[in-house]
Parts: sequence; structure tokens; C-alpha cells
Amino acid sequence: MSKIRVATVWLDGCSGCHMSFLDMDERLLVVAEKIDLVYSPLVDTKEFPENVDLTIVEGAISNEDDLHKIKLVRSRTKLLMALGDCAVTSNVPGMRNYFSRDEILRRAYIENASMNQSIPTEVIPKLLPKSRPVHEYVKVDIFVPGCPPHADIIFNAVAALLEGRMPDLGSTARFG
Repeated sequence: MSKIRVATVWLDGCSGCHMSFLDMDERLLVVAEKIDLVYSPLVDTKEFPENVDLTIVEGAISNEDDLHKIKLVRSRTKLLMALGDCAVTSNVPGMRNYFSRDEILRRAYIENASMNQSIPTEVIPKLLPKSRPVHEYVKVDIFVPGCPPHADIIFNAVAALLEGRMPDLGSTARFG
């Protein structure tokens, strides 16, 4: 039996969802027997591959790089899981939505800087006008809320998908 091709992606978030994924502890071995991890911040692959069965996305879409990446990921993925409140609602990254891009950049690179007070124009990706959840840009197949979701919820969702069924998170998953 061939293994399921799985990728994980980290956009604008804190990496807490990836840490919660790792908190599955010994259950990671159960998952590892059934998957081929083809892309992740946890491995050294540089380019997002084609023909991915499941991609687990953490984080909101906040800049042009995030937007480009999520569109590429969606075009190469059969099932897309939004993992955590940032991916599902834009959560903490969305707190910037009350301010303009100029206000955010000025605060970060001029007002809070003690050296080299200037807004970079070449190194950082251009911010989008608002930080948005993944489903506002691409189709999402599975939503797993939580900040971060508990490892048990992540394991149950992934295990269901690996068994070929959609997870039922109605009674277990919650926001926050």
C-alpha cells in the first residue's frame, strides 16, 4: 500500500499548531507509518511538490508571499486542512486589520527601532491590506479550530483522513 503524501505549511502564525502536532508524541509513529512527509518547516524540502494528498496549513494570509504560497499549495493539493484559529479566522494576525499598512510598518520599523530606523522595501514581503483566513483565498476542505488545537484533536482529524473518512470535530474542537 502506498503512503499518503502529506505536507505542512506555516504562514503568518506563531508555529504553535506545528508544536501541537509534534505533541502527538508516540502517536507520531502511527502517523509516520502511513505518510510520506513531502514538505514542511520540519524538513528541509525547499520547493512545494506536486500531487500532495493532504496539506495542513497553519497561519493566516498576511502578505504577498503567503498569498502566492497558498495558491500554489491549493493547486497541488487534494485535501487542504486549515489548522488552528489563525488559519481558520486570522485570529492574532488579524489584530492588525484595524490599522493601515503604513501605520504597522512605521510602528515596527521606526517607532520601535533603536537602530537603522527605516522601513525595508526589499527584504520583507509586501503586506496585504488585511490579514485573512485561508478560506478567503482558496478552498479549504477541513477546518480544525483551536489556539493551538490540542494534539488529540489533530491526531483524530489526521487519523480519520488517513483512514479515508472526513473527521467529525463537532463535539471536540473549539476556538481558543
